[in-house]
Amino acid sequence: MTNRHGLRTVLLVACSALCLAAPALAQTSVAPATATMARPSKTLKVLSEADVNPARMLSAPPEDGSDAQKRDLAQVQAAYTQSSPDRKARAEWDDKHEDATIFAGTLGPGFDLARLPETAKLLALVQNDQSVAANIAKRVYLRNRPWVFDAGMKPCDYKPNANPRTSFPSGHATLGYSVGYVLGTLIPERAQALQDRAGDYAYSRMVCGDHYPSDIEASKALGVAVGVMLMQSPKLAPMIAAARTELAAAHLTAPMAVH
Repeated sequence: MTNRHGLRTVLLVACSALCLAAPALAQTSVAPATATMARPSKTLKVLSEADVNPARMLSAPPEDGSDAQKRDLAQVQAAYTQSSPDRKARAEWDDKHEDATIFAGTLGPGFDLARLPETAKLLALVQNDQSVAANIAKRVYLRNRPWVFDAGMKPCDYKPNANPRTSFPSGHATLGYSVGYVLGTLIPERAQALQDRAGDYAYSRMVCGDHYPSDIEASKALGVAVGVMLMQSPKLAPMIAAARTELAAAHLTAPMAVH
């Protein structure tokens, strides 16, 4: 279990490693409300609920109707209305792909998880725990989506009668930053490119009209923290070593030096 001091250390390590972590916007001092929504079907496999407690990791988002929320909304509206057709198409593709394959274009044809079983097993655990962490936070903060306030927005993942109170943080963006951090640690030669792809993937959520920029910042802080904690977990050490060996054999990274 990660205590407060340990959590601060985790976030500092993340920032120095890839400069991915950024604090969520602290626009309000209102404490997060206790949610009554159903628990997610997934459960944490490696981390504990205390490790991913959003009250310790994230600042509450701007309140609906506040000046900060209106500025947030204006940025979403700009991304939604002003993005090029090509950027819109990329955002729609990103919306439909919420897994590690979003990094295939960054890492090249050698990154085929069907041929990288050890890496696939590790990333499956990352994807699971980041998803649970993001959903815990969504249930705590219950933030309305941007399209609630703009009837002209039709989000990429539009569904009739969808629950609107699932904006903070973004599940897609949390996945991008957590998996991107883990892959960047395993393949340090490509860390910057992976960081860039995670950021672009996160921005797609604004282009889609699905999330605010403050949702994305919270996702970055949460996703990287989850990635760091998982990479530091003694439980995962054998899996991490096996994934590194496998990625080196696939010529996706250099073999680790033996001292």
